[in-house]
Amino acid sequence: MTHTVISSATKEVVIGFDRPFVMIGERINPTGRKLLAEEMKNGDFSRVEADALAQVAAGAQMLDVNAGIPLADEPALLARAVQLVQSITDVPLSNYRETLQSMVAGDYEEEHRTMIEGGVWRDGEKIFDCLSLNEVVVSRGATASMVELRIDIGDEFVANLRADGLIIASPTGSTAYALSAGGPIMHPGIAGWLLVPIAPHTLSNRPIVLPDSGEIRIQVVGARDASANFDMQRLASLLRGDQVRVRRSAHKVRFLHPPGWSYYGTLRRKLRWHEGVV
Repeated sequence: MTHTVISSATKEVVIGFDRPFVMIGERINPTGRKLLAEEMKNGDFSRVEADALAQVAAGAQMLDVNAGIPLADEPALLARAVQLVQSITDVPLSNYRETLQSMVAGDYEEEHRTMIEGGVWRDGEKIFDCLSLNEVVVSRGATASMVELRIDIGDEFVANLRADGLIIASPTGSTAYALSAGGPIMHPGIAGWLLVPIAPHTLSNRPIVLPDSGEIRIQVVGARDASANFDMQRLASLLRGDQVRVRRSAHKVRFLHPPGWSYYGTLRRKLRWHEGVV
């Protein structure tokens, strides 16, 4: 594996370029670096001994590596909790070495974001569960017609929906799939979810912002080929009567940003809100 090493007084950063991930620890030994290379190949990070496993790549790859880290393991929990630099393009690749060096030395701004805890229930039993950072999506298959869904929040019935699917997004996920489906951008400081229909049959089915205090239940009323996606994890072949349940997780993601980072500045750059102003 091609890698580079950045050191501070107490920490060492090993960056792999064959796969865009970072391992942070106290003077990581060669065995640790070898383990990182091996675990990257099979997606199992449970044997990697490091203070953190961090992401220096695009968002989808970040979600992919998160899915392979068990929450029960303390170093892995920190690994899941720390995401650095490129997932939200805080730092250009040309400047990563200087920025990482100062961040590893403790010069950073910290932010905590909500995660989604979701599962699939069939005949009263849980058959699948997963954590998501961005969204949970219930959608039709590649060749099937629309899905018919019943939406309940807490103990209250909300709506019946016929559409290509439904997105339940966190504030972090509001700038991902939900945005492309017509949903609003939600500031990460807001304790809420987005419910965004995907190509609804009835145009009055609009995106809605909800508090994240209650459980959302999505029941499959009718579909020939439906699936549930929890970020990069997918459960295919949902059956009629299956229920997808979503609630706020007790775990949060801990983002470390370079000093001076701005949420609005990131949106301005990524969405080009600065263009056209003289």
